[in-house]
Amino acid sequence: MRQALEHGYAFDPDDPRAPSEAAWERMTDEERARVVDMLPSEFELEPPEGDPHRVAAAQVIATLDAYFRRSGRRIYLSSNLAVFYPDEPAFAPDLLAVLDVEPGERMKWVVGAEGKGLDLVLEVAYAGNLTKDFETNVERYARLGISEYFIFDRRRLSLRGYRLPPADTARRTRSYQPVMPQAGRFASQVLGLELAVEGSKLRFFSGTAKLEEADELIARLGVMLDDVLARKDEAELRAVDEASRAEEAELRAEAEAKRAAAEAKRAESEAKRAEAEARRASDLERQLAEALAEIERLRRN
Repeated sequence: MRQALEHGYAFDPDDPRAPSEAAWERMTDEERARVVDMLPSEFELEPPEGDPHRVAAAQVIATLDAYFRRSGRRIYLSSNLAVFYPDEPAFAPDLLAVLDVEPGERMKWVVGAEGKGLDLVLEVAYAGNLTKDFETNVERYARLGISEYFIFDRRRLSLRGYRLPPADTARRTRSYQPVMPQAGRFASQVLGLELAVEGSKLRFFSGTAKLEEADELIARLGVMLDDVLARKDEAELRAVDEASRAEEAELRAEAEAKRAAAEAKRAESEAKRAEAEARRASDLERQLAEALAEIERLRRN
């Protein structure tokens, strides 16, 4: 049931829309906050398209989220987030990107409350409404002023890109121009990256470097960790071996010192014995001389 609110705005739960720009401008901050709270954050717009669609979309958001977090660039990314443009039917793209805003968590994107609309949308097409992705959205996203729109056809493994030309003040509406690939890659001015289909995946490139997906990054970090642990084990073994050799050398030095001390003690004992023998020999020689002198004296008498 429609619920009439302030300034001519009526909330319809069957077709939830944000207020028109005119109605939003007339609202107070409290009225705007109440409207934002009323707008749903979850709703079913299209039936699920199965695992190929889900996996492809999840890989895209995970890859870009990890890349921009590492780069420190201020860009908000989300997937299947409810988006509300003024007085427009809500939509929830597979991937959306907004530049120069805080990348905090949100339950919905209300253009009036955020102060700006989306800069990029990427849809993964597989088994859903292809007319919506390839025709309706091309017109609608251009009309809403979304700078870039990419469509990854997961079934046909193809990619299309669209970009708004520079604003022409003489024209009230703008339409997309196709993004022409160069060597199979589509440049995104919003992301500062290039997109290309490789195998069954949509891949992103920064210059010549391919952005790693989460499983690739985990595998690479696992190899690095294994290498670090192996080097750590080798270092520990070397340290144990060095300690063992040092202990053996210390024991050998201690044994050598003990042997040297024993040899010195024996040498000292030998010297003392030699000294005693020399004294005894001297005493005997003296006694012999005295005896001979006494004999000579007696002979003379």
